[in-house]
This record gives sequence, C-alpha cells and structure tokens, in this order.
Amino acid sequence: MGIVVIGAVFVDIKGYPLSTYIPGGRNSGRVEQVHGGVSRNIVEDIANVELRPTFVGLVDDTGMGQDVIDKLRDHKVNTQFIRRVKDGMGTWLAVFNNDGDVCASISKRPDTTPLTALLKEQGDEIFKDCDSIALELDLEKETVKQVLRFAKKYNKRVYAAISNMSIAMERRDFLQQVDCFVCNQQEAGLLFSDDYDHLSPAAMREVLAANVHSANIPCMVVTMGGQGAVYARANGESGVVPAKKVDVIDTTGAGDAFFAGTVIGLTYGKNLPASCEIGSRLAASVISITENVCPRFRPLEFGLDIPVLD
Repeated sequence: MGIVVIGAVFVDIKGYPLSTYIPGGRNSGRVEQVHGGVSRNIVEDIANVELRPTFVGLVDDTGMGQDVIDKLRDHKVNTQFIRRVKDGMGTWLAVFNNDGDVCASISKRPDTTPLTALLKEQGDEIFKDCDSIALELDLEKETVKQVLRFAKKYNKRVYAAISNMSIAMERRDFLQQVDCFVCNQQEAGLLFSDDYDHLSPAAMREVLAANVHSANIPCMVVTMGGQGAVYARANGESGVVPAKKVDVIDTTGAGDAFFAGTVIGLTYGKNLPASCEIGSRLAASVISITENVCPRFRPLEFGLDIPVLD
C-alpha cells in the first residue's frame, strides 16, 4: 500500500504581478488555477520519487474533481479511496509578490466529514498493509482520532502536517501521539504562544528542543524558509538542516515538499537529519520550477534502496 496520505484537496488560484508589486494597489499580472491542498501536494511529491502512495480524500463531483483524480493516477498514486462528493474541495486564493512569496491569501475549507464514514467502512483495508501514514492534523477531530486508532492497531508510524494552525492548536494532545510533526517557523510560534520570526536557526534549535521536551512531543521539525530547518526529539536529539541554494520562482508547496521528503526518509530507514535533507532537496526542486511540471526523482538519488514498481 506504500505511504498512505489522508487530507483535503483544494483548488489554488494564484496571482503573480508582471511588474513591481504595489500593496493595496491595482497590479497587472497573470492568474493561474491549479490543483492544490497540503495533502494532495504531499502525495504527488511522494509519487514523484517513483514511490506508489495511496491518497485518502474527497473531491468535487464535477469535472474538476475528476481532473484531480486523473492527474494523481497519471503520477501512479492509488486513488481507489478518493470519494466524489458535493463541495468536496476547498479553494485557496493567493497573491504573490516579486520574490515569489505569498503577500495575501484567503481560503475556503471543504467539509471533510465524509472521511469519517469512509474510514469506518474501509479503514482496516487502507491502513493494515501501509508503510506509514501522512496525516493532515486539522481534519475533522473524529477523523484524526480514527487514523490514530488504526495506527495503534496496526503499529504504523504517523507523520503529521497542517494547513491551519489555529485548528491544530486546539489538538495539542494529538501531537503527543504522532511520530513526527512538521510546521513552519510562524506556525511553531502560534503553537507555543511566542514570536520566533527573529530567531536564527541555532537559537530556534535551542527553543524547539526545550519546547518539545516540556510538551512531551516525540519529534518536531520546523522549516525556516531560506534559513533551512531545525529538528528536535523529546529524547534530546536536535539539529539544523541548511536550505539548498536555488533561484526562487514560487514558494508555494515548498513546505509540503519538505514534509513529503522527510516522511519518505523516515518511512524507509533514514535517520531524522538525513530525512530532513531529503525534504530540503525536494523543497528546493519545487520552488525553482519555471513551468508547471513537477521534477521526478528515483529513490536511489536519495540513498533509498527501494524497489521501483511499474
């Protein structure tokens, strides 16, 4: 079954200025509409390392929903547990500045309640033989609880990401039940009720190590954009992973790619620093894309001795 990824699907509407971006002004530019969503991005990134992940999620009962399924199938993602429902996908509207960073955004979340029924009916089939679980932690609370129960039942490791920290903040107890939680620097500040934006990687490492220990979180990784990422385990292990130097075109999806690479490494035998290094390489490949074509990799490029399936 490979890595099972469970979460929401979004339609991303992205606007890019053609000249110097003027905050609050009228900006000429180009607008793109693409498939998005944290978990949908993650499962595609995993598939682009020639692995065969499974996606558990919802899409609209429209042509756009079918397009999402078709594209994932083209990437050789197992889509048998995707359900088509009315308004099954969310929408993310974002405006980018000239550095490729999001300067304004609004999102409409989908109703992911139907996932609870799906897991009740087919959870054993989905999770019994999987290699690990990548979970979007801000799904419906009952859905998250179900995933954690199945993970415990079948002794599967769970790696968690988020799309909305305000929801995840209310679920701190879940963080103690996952094998590793990944978020960005700003989100970590919200989680621990502090401002970390000014911290260097070395300082962030010390703060994270202390917080992970006091909060009894088994493992946590915090991405810091161009400064790289830091990681810490409750057992005292911590470190810094430098970012790859690339020309930034669009930072969208970089965090998702980093998470995907980290999950791949941890699932298939790499230690935490080596896994974060894989995440850093995948993130660098995403932010430097000049066309809407995802780069492909082979497992051996990351030192993974995994048979590639046809």
